Amino acid sequence: MLKLLSRDTTRRRIHLRIRKKMGRRSEWPRLNVFRSLNHIYAQVIDDRSGHTLVSASSLDREVRQSLKTGGNIAAAKVVGQTLAQRAKAAGIERVVFDRGGYAYHGRVKALADAARDGGLKF
Repeated sequence: MLKLLSRDTTRRRIHLRIRKKMGRRSEWPRLNVFRSLNHIYAQVIDDRSGHTLVSASSLDREVRQSLKTGGNIAAAKVVGQTLAQRAKAAGIERVVFDRGGYAYHGRVKALADAARDGGLKF
């Protein structure tokens, strides 16, 4: 009997596969993206120490003031720009992009492009 996997289970499997490939380049922190229906979250994580260095989301007060909703491409762009500014202030210039098992399309792509425009290299 064929067992169907849920969408989230499939995404988590893809995410583990991506993380396994990224283990080779551990000298840079990882820019991780998580998206829900209503919001988008991004954080720069140092996997060696297991600590979050910088984070931004559509729930942040300064981001929320400029947005009508947090679940669209405009919100992803603002979150990407905010994350890039915070990372630059923390001295982070280069990261490895972790799309979190999501397709590189729509909100995930908009966040990545905005972070690149903000000065992060990946």
